[in-house]
Amino acid sequence: MNNVILIDAGTGNLRSVQKALEAVGASVLRTDDPGQVLSGKRVVLPGVGSFKDFMSGLQTRGLKDTLNEVAQRGIPLLGICVGMQALFEISEEMGDHEGLGLLKGTVVKFADSLSVKIPHTGWNQVRVKKEASLFNQVDDGAYVYFNHSYYCQAGDSSDVIATCDYGINYACAVRHENIFGVQFHPEKSQAMGLQILKNFLEAA
Repeated sequence: MNNVILIDAGTGNLRSVQKALEAVGASVLRTDDPGQVLSGKRVVLPGVGSFKDFMSGLQTRGLKDTLNEVAQRGIPLLGICVGMQALFEISEEMGDHEGLGLLKGTVVKFADSLSVKIPHTGWNQVRVKKEASLFNQVDDGAYVYFNHSYYCQAGDSSDVIATCDYGINYACAVRHENIFGVQFHPEKSQAMGLQILKNFLEAA
């Protein structure tokens, strides 16, 4: 039904993401080969662990330039967790590290002064800011699964399509033209997560 490229940057187990995509009808190719990435109709970039290691994995595989080409060609691209953070310009995790720069903004740590536990782990609500195809048939206030210590400060507020309240109100989902990102894990978010992945497959 759908030709989806699942990018393997060498960090984390991608099997759960692959199974979730297949559950909503996608034909998935998991690869770290730049040529294969550009053959996809849609591209999913999942990431776990440190921002630095993730970006290093992309760079050493020649995938950083490839992802910029994906964006330029208008191919729909979805970043998940650290994959969403990588869409931005810079992360402050363990020093300043350059991201893909496909979206304006920075990735920063939840402040220790907040009255919440860090990392942000478990179920929390998404607040959909505006009409967004990624959240079709997903109720405002639906619960999804998070696991992260850093969050994205979008440089352009119009890119933010959903927020989450965890000590502060921050962007947990973004879209700019063909670039999508979610801070939460749709593959761990049961029915709501599957609906969001389905919506990405169908997004114009």
